[in-house]
Amino acid sequence: MKFSTFLEWVNGLHLMGVIVAGSVVVGIILLRIMILWSAKKFSNTYPAIRSIVNWFTFYGALIFLLMYFSDSEWMFTSFLKIGKVEVTIFLIIVAILIISLASRISKISTSVFLPSLYNRYNLDKGLRFTFDRIIHYTIMVIAFIISLTTVGIDMSALTVFAGIISVGIGFGLQNIASNFISGIILLFERPIKVGDRVIVDEIIGDVEKINMRATIIKTLDNEHIIVPNSYFLEEKVVNRSFSDPRLRLVVPIGVAYGTDVEKVRELLLEVVTEEQEVTSSVLLHPEPFVNFVGFGESSLDFELFVWIADPNQFIVIKSNLNFRINRILSDHSIEIPFPQRDIHIRSVEKTIEKKL
Repeated sequence: MKFSTFLEWVNGLHLMGVIVAGSVVVGIILLRIMILWSAKKFSNTYPAIRSIVNWFTFYGALIFLLMYFSDSEWMFTSFLKIGKVEVTIFLIIVAILIISLASRISKISTSVFLPSLYNRYNLDKGLRFTFDRIIHYTIMVIAFIISLTTVGIDMSALTVFAGIISVGIGFGLQNIASNFISGIILLFERPIKVGDRVIVDEIIGDVEKINMRATIIKTLDNEHIIVPNSYFLEEKVVNRSFSDPRLRLVVPIGVAYGTDVEKVRELLLEVVTEEQEVTSSVLLHPEPFVNFVGFGESSLDFELFVWIADPNQFIVIKSNLNFRINRILSDHSIEIPFPQRDIHIRSVEKTIEKKL
């Protein structure tokens, strides 16, 4: 932009009009602060009120500026030229309105209108997230194209931009492009989806979000792990919720030698029945099974196999079973041994022997 053009643009501004417009905008912001301050006492509806007030504040200020300065010459004066396109304040404000309005429409669609449709067809959490992402990206791409057309940029110019992006990908953006494409594959192929419980590098967590570049996993310790999308397509990942949510839980037990093994099996199956009465996730079909592993160094080793319907309760149910097993074995005087070693002395020095 030439300096003379800038001076002409500044001279076209009416100082009094700018002061009035600025005062109105400041008044709108102060009104917003007062409304939000008054609405804090409505704790249940405050987030919704804040969202609505912010929406009206932002769009109200932009629309007011467009209407107030609609007859001003500086509003339509070009201050920047990109190729053959002359950029004006009016075009920038309109483009911002289009993109921000599209973002608001996307949020309203995914939070208000689509949930009722999801509930009607009983879609799971992962599929809902996929549709939300697709709709959001579609709306934003359309809004971006419309805003470029409104500003006056020829869409054929995007071919040059696409060429630049391709060169950038070839020299330094392979990883980003790989994760982006992997994210799209994850959303459609769905080897993992939002809500699944997965094991990544021996860390158990639930998939919270699948973003364009990375997937966010929330661990059982309430920590968040950010994993690149390509990891799930290139590495081995355990998905406990992939096709069948049922999971086999294995509880190892050791009892002392000389214990009635048939009695042990009977008591372990009784434990499962007791837990199933209070925990609906414990399944009796497939039937629980007691596996006699073998004869250990200091114990008779068993494994209790139990099927559960909800993998998210894996740790809780296993802990409950261990509590019940410890109690029922104690009630029937069945010993749970600990590792022991017998030392046999072949020879001792005469001095030590006399002292003994």
